[in-house]
Amino acid sequence: MSVNHEGIIAILSSPSGAGKTSLVKEISSKNNFSISISHTTRKPRSNEINGVDYFFVKQEEFKKLISKKKFLEYAKVFNNFYGSSKDVVFNKLDKGENVIFDIDWQGTEQIKKKKLKYKIITIFILPPSRKELFNRLLNRDLNDEKNAMERMKQFDMDVVHWKNYDLVVINDNFNKCYDKIIKYINSKKNNISENYDKNEIGNHVLNLLK
Repeated sequence: MSVNHEGIIAILSSPSGAGKTSLVKEISSKNNFSISISHTTRKPRSNEINGVDYFFVKQEEFKKLISKKKFLEYAKVFNNFYGSSKDVVFNKLDKGENVIFDIDWQGTEQIKKKKLKYKIITIFILPPSRKELFNRLLNRDLNDEKNAMERMKQFDMDVVHWKNYDLVVINDNFNKCYDKIIKYINSKKNNISENYDKNEIGNHVLNLLK
């Protein structure tokens, strides 16, 4: 449990292509949240800027940071490493800044296991349908069907981790999805109990896996 003057941690996770990065940017721009910028060894996409979207580093540099225990969490996804800087995150939280993470379930589990003194809110984002997810992946990866198919295989392994999150939201409408997340974060900030329909989500996940 965090003390009042400390920031809180909000974590958004989702299978690739479900829209978490856009939601993280929207939450950060309209609320008092600083985005945790991850280090990664993957190459930047055409619209990405070093130091804004990610810190793009070579694999050797990333492994040095691992050996020095500089990451709060890190994971290997699609043959690339991703990690969150411990010092940067803690410095912000201790100054009262809220920090929002755009990370996968592996990183979320690592952070939860550390038993940090800060309040942590975890949110999992689901796509409206399997077909919609595939179309989003195709559009994002410039119609690279092979890459999209690889990510769809990973989807089946990632989506089962929804049960380990505080809130699960279906991103069938961006604004509605955003509103649900903000309402939940505000309720948790004020220690108000807020639940979601686990049966509805469970049935939706079963349909996504068909």
